[in-house]
Amino acid sequence: MKHKDQKPLTIVIKLGTSSICDEVTHEPRIANMSLIVETVVKLRREGHRVIIVSSAAIATGLKRLNIPKRPKHLATVQAIAAVGQCRLIALWDELFRQLNQPVAQILLTRNDIADRAQYLNAANTLMELLHMGVIPIVNENDSLSVMEIKFGDNDTLSALTAGMANADYLFLMTDVDGLYTKNPRKNPDAQPIEVVTDVNQLDVDVSTGGSSVGTGGMVTKLIAAELATSAGVTTIITKSSVPGNIHAIIKYLRYLRQQEGDGNDRSKTFNPTIPSDLSASDPDIRSTARSVTASTDSVMHDSPSPSRAPCRTSSPPPRHTRFLPQSHPMRDRHFWILHGLKSHGTVYIDTGAYKAITRTNKAGLLPAGVVDVKGTFNASEAVSLVVIDRKVLTEAEKEHQGDGEAKKAVRATVFEDGEDVGKAIVNYSSVEIARIMGLRSLEIESLLGYSDSEYIAHRDNLAFAPKHV
Repeated sequence: MKHKDQKPLTIVIKLGTSSICDEVTHEPRIANMSLIVETVVKLRREGHRVIIVSSAAIATGLKRLNIPKRPKHLATVQAIAAVGQCRLIALWDELFRQLNQPVAQILLTRNDIADRAQYLNAANTLMELLHMGVIPIVNENDSLSVMEIKFGDNDTLSALTAGMANADYLFLMTDVDGLYTKNPRKNPDAQPIEVVTDVNQLDVDVSTGGSSVGTGGMVTKLIAAELATSAGVTTIITKSSVPGNIHAIIKYLRYLRQQEGDGNDRSKTFNPTIPSDLSASDPDIRSTARSVTASTDSVMHDSPSPSRAPCRTSSPPPRHTRFLPQSHPMRDRHFWILHGLKSHGTVYIDTGAYKAITRTNKAGLLPAGVVDVKGTFNASEAVSLVVIDRKVLTEAEKEHQGDGEAKKAVRATVFEDGEDVGKAIVNYSSVEIARIMGLRSLEIESLLGYSDSEYIAHRDNLAFAPKHV
């Protein structure tokens, strides 16, 4: 029963191909899918909003067409995905129908969210479906996607979906019960990691690839966790073969919030055991509870050492890894620019410009702060922003004055050492920026014959990862 003081949550659950289909036979894992459906409906009946990001269109198509192995030809794979997607959504619809739960299908490509209007339309559709009590089932549109417009894997898609839906939690379901210091399949001394405060500070072995019919792996899950946490979404990796873990973990985290009283997951860097009354009241916690090994200090890095609440029972929550959200999550538009748009080129800026566009009362990017431009792009397209030290560049070029090849080589080295800090939607094309870079804004019109803006990029069209703000 829902606690009267607890608001409904928005939860995104990502299911990989291996969670839905057998890797060898491609037969659907009906039993596991049924357990997932039961868990999702249970969450819905408690008032939560749930979105499923489901892989397995290609694997389902292989089974439907009696093709033993995934072909390499793109058009053939896309045709198989078209067949498989029909069967996959039919399976989900039939399973949810048994519990009288309506579902909806949403197929996306990166092009669908590259346009701001389409991105907002997709977000509005998700919100309306959730408001109607429908479970949206999201997948990449493999029948239309080519390499240039693919998300790459559904881990990334699930993170973007979580950001789009302003989700509270993203569950990345996989064949292991969390993140380990080493590959647990090869190293028996691998230690589980319970809480991660900064994905970029992790020092772990993630040498596990995806299945033969999937595209993911632990690396893609860490990338997804970084994307989602930057949008303020708590991200959790846990075992897909025990879907009841989702409900048990949600209940556990709500208990932590209730104990702390501030509703902020960032304060939950400790791992108290569940009190006996809560454990006994929830069969998911009771059936899946087991001992959890604490994270090592080397993995937690600068995080405070986990403190322990008084032990009231020997039943902890199901094992999982929890990635805490950023304390200052990105705004929706900035999240869209940084993660929804593909870079069409690179604009190199100096450290002075970087400080100006990342300060609290940030400015727009002026031509004077631009050092160089790479690639070919048009106005209103997204580009990567890379910071270089103009002083180091100038001194290096002076040192090799007269030696063209050496000067070119050292210049390339300085640019390679630059730091990628974010993205921008530019007001000028690459050709135009190359002509006006380093100049004052007042000189733009005299050089180009027109001046669309004093800025290379307006401050509202600049987006940076939280660590750079």
